[in-house]
Amino acid sequence: MIDNTLHDQTQGLVQELRRGVIVLAVLSQLDEEQYGYSLLKRLEDLGMQIDQGTLYPLLRRLEDQGLLESDWRVDTSRPRRYYVLGELGKIVLAEMKTEWSRVKTTVDNLLLD
Repeated sequence: MIDNTLHDQTQGLVQELRRGVIVLAVLSQLDEEQYGYSLLKRLEDLGMQIDQGTLYPLLRRLEDQGLLESDWRVDTSRPRRYYVLGELGKIVLAEMKTEWSRVKTTVDNLLLD
């Protein structure tokens, strides 16, 4: 019983940690246009697994916040919405990368002790 509780607690904390970096991961891959599934595959190929049920609402929220721009393309067999960083998104990404670098360095130092 204790093993299951510990496992569940650990998994919850791991999920929390991952949630904190998903926005950074998504923004980092939208310097060129991507549609949802291509972004999902690209992130997966780079080792970041994100569920579709997490990615699509996140893309819409980031667009609502003015970080992404999107447009529908109907020139293929199925219509697709393509996303790309907007000007504000580029600024936010740069700030997030700087902060990530600081946090990563600090946590790496903490974990070495």
